[in-house]
Amino acid sequence: MKSQRAVMAALVTCAFFALTACAGTAVPGAGVPAALPEPVTNTDELVGQGTVLQKGEGEPQLCLGAIMESYPPQCNGPAIRGWDWSLAKYSETASTVTWGTYAVFGTWNGTAFTQTQPPIPLSLYSPVGSPDPRQDATNAGASDDATLQRISDELAGSQTLSSVPMNGYLWVSVLYDDGTIQHYVDERYGPDVVIVQPALLPAS
Repeated sequence: MKSQRAVMAALVTCAFFALTACAGTAVPGAGVPAALPEPVTNTDELVGQGTVLQKGEGEPQLCLGAIMESYPPQCNGPAIRGWDWSLAKYSETASTVTWGTYAVFGTWNGTAFTQTQPPIPLSLYSPVGSPDPRQDATNAGASDDATLQRISDELAGSQTLSSVPMNGYLWVSVLYDDGTIQHYVDERYGPDVVIVQPALLPAS
């Protein structure tokens, strides 16, 4: 999972820094701002790894994108329903802000995340999975960084948490995708150009 975490770290970092765009190979659909379609939600249990943060008496939020490294930290994300800090180990509190990093389990309705079981601190969480083979240099994509950056600019919007060109692909982090967004970008830009990585994944 180290390789997958490296990709996600790069995606978060990219949310703070704009990459410089220059001329490159054209791809189908490039140049026109794109509105990503809304994925279809269901009641399946999902898991997300990120920071849970609550400001004062406000609703706890599940931050799956960029985190401002202030003290206390600052971030935004969907509300978590059913959250109980007494069940969340290793949280911190400063200036009326309480936060911690967790694997959070629940359901997603498109606007809020409803918790279904106690969270697991990320320091104790070992997800099952294997690295995406497209991270390997021997499986590099055919697109250059300038082209991928132009696509990134087109896809920037409320559904995109972050994106970064890497190994010939554009790795795009979104909150949730049932396959709808991946199908859309494949149709628009061609296969093996944009890799959609949902932050909320099936729990089993």
